[in-house]
Amino acid sequence: MTETRRILLGGVATSVVREGDHLVTGDGRRIPADEAHHLPPVEPSKIICVHLNYRSRMEEFMTRLPPAPTYFHKPTTSLNSHMGEVVRPPRCRYLNYEGEIAIVIGELTYDVSPEEARGHILGYTVANDYGLHDFRDTDAGSMLRVKGSDTLCPLGPGLVTDWDHRHKAIRTLVNGEVRQEGNTDEMEWDMAYLVADLARTITLLPGDVILSGTPAGSRPVEPGDVVTVEVEGLGALTNTVVEGSHPVRPDVGAQPSESEEVVSTALGGDWEFRGVRPPMPTRHYVSKFDE
Repeated sequence: MTETRRILLGGVATSVVREGDHLVTGDGRRIPADEAHHLPPVEPSKIICVHLNYRSRMEEFMTRLPPAPTYFHKPTTSLNSHMGEVVRPPRCRYLNYEGEIAIVIGELTYDVSPEEARGHILGYTVANDYGLHDFRDTDAGSMLRVKGSDTLCPLGPGLVTDWDHRHKAIRTLVNGEVRQEGNTDEMEWDMAYLVADLARTITLLPGDVILSGTPAGSRPVEPGDVVTVEVEGLGALTNTVVEGSHPVRPDVGAQPSESEEVVSTALGGDWEFRGVRPPMPTRHYVSKFDE
């Protein structure tokens, strides 16, 4: 496996290769990885996300998976990076993490079979598909502001090639405490299937990103929280939640709301609103991170 990253070096976006705890430039300079100013590892023309894919998430929401994947879009202005700050705007309360694996497209892709799609995947990176559920009442269809607001798509720290996505552990930690824990064996549709499905009508370009779903356990976080998503073989993506400096304007558009739909989704299930945190789902496997 090879891991490449993009960092800001001397004010210039620079591609580097990870070698242990260091990042190496093409001219041989070595930068400690924990001192680097990271950028998103890819520059996509679009970011497409699947709604539901993990069985534990389906069970948490007490629903069934659809017969085929459904998707939403995050604008590229939502991109963020490893160690970047995730902004929760003032007047908003329900900013949820969602640890995910991001598929990165390597070549122009259109009208391919799932088997052919495997050869069109350049590699994978870690993602956190943050959602601002305060806008769910108005944007539940498009998810535009829910999932597409600025800073809500951290990717990184690097792009890993030749990584086998099967049987891989994924977990999310908040301030060092495990909040999500899953395995790619839970996925109903694998990476190649998602690529082939989308490429039936949408041309995927090199660098495009597809987020492949999240396991159960997404919950709101607060300013000051440090959120880390770990994926076996891909590394760890860490971000800090901060309070934004610009409140959502009250003089235009739909306003942040706190309906039953908003609260029940943010707290993890489509159950009757009680204003309390529901229990976490039972785990049925041993995490490879703890072996």
